[in-house]
Amino acid sequence: MASSVVGIDIGSAALRAVELADPAKAKPTLLRYFEVPLPDGAVSRGEVMEPNTVAGALKELWSQGGFKSKDVVLGMGNQRVLARDLTVPKMSLKRIRESLPFEVQDMLPVPVADALLDFYPISESTGENGPVVNGLLIAAVKEAVLGNVKAAQLAGLTTVDVDLIPFALSRVLVTRPQITGTVALLDLGGNTSSVVIVKDGVPQFVRIIPTGGNDLTEALRNGLSVDAVQAESIKRTRGLATGAVPPADQPAIEIIYQVTSELLTSLRNTINYYGNTRPTDQVQRILLSGGGALLGGFATALAELTRLDVSLADPFATVSLARSVDAEALRGSSSAFTVALGLALGSAA
Repeated sequence: MASSVVGIDIGSAALRAVELADPAKAKPTLLRYFEVPLPDGAVSRGEVMEPNTVAGALKELWSQGGFKSKDVVLGMGNQRVLARDLTVPKMSLKRIRESLPFEVQDMLPVPVADALLDFYPISESTGENGPVVNGLLIAAVKEAVLGNVKAAQLAGLTTVDVDLIPFALSRVLVTRPQITGTVALLDLGGNTSSVVIVKDGVPQFVRIIPTGGNDLTEALRNGLSVDAVQAESIKRTRGLATGAVPPADQPAIEIIYQVTSELLTSLRNTINYYGNTRPTDQVQRILLSGGGALLGGFATALAELTRLDVSLADPFATVSLARSVDAEALRGSSSAFTVALGLALGSAA
């Protein structure tokens, strides 16, 4: 592999990429980052619908962003990916992976032949029939993964890995900063939100929720009869307003509270489910990432609902910045590039 690698976050509205030098080092160097917009319909919830269109956008991304490496890591983290607890008899990781097609058919929404399977070991214990390995089954619809890889290939890029986005996020925001204890990392993206619960740096639980910031934008657009740009502006400026609300803002605030409360409840229920199934391992704090986490008042509302400490994560705490990188500009848009950074860091895992 080349000394630098590029993590690519394929979103519905944009492609975002981060190039890292020497990702295996304790503190790699971020060489460059860039994003380009995508036309409507080219990508749907992280899945490439129009490979040629996305390939063209990738070529533009490389040209304008000045990326040097052609080695890339792609991410998957939509509803075409499943992550579930799985316990199997103790054996080598190679044999576990070979046995997955015979073990998990009943857990999959598609035939085994149409899925890509992997197993992420977490711990070992003793079951009724002897030693077992506890871990996470990762299953992705093959067609969705190969569609994203095809777009990269058409752009002249080499996909060296495809990583689960929640793992990429936990790597950059929890594991590498060496945050101890049991932490719930909530990433609020445009179309999906992910919950990954990490204990002493090791992911224990993953859930992907098919709701994101774009749902709120769409609700405002329809409810207020405004265009998407106006709806996005209203969302960012109003947020979860507290105190007295001007009458003119009342309809917007009601929509924001209605949509956001559903997401907040889903996040709380997911954290509670984890705690109920593991009574001795309760979540101690929550870290937020993603553009949706920047909604005014969201962190405070989540803290009140869960009675846990909630804070925004710092994605760039464990990387150095090249001299050519504008640190202030990068931190101003850091939430947009967290996934791409985590993917690039995963190339060394």
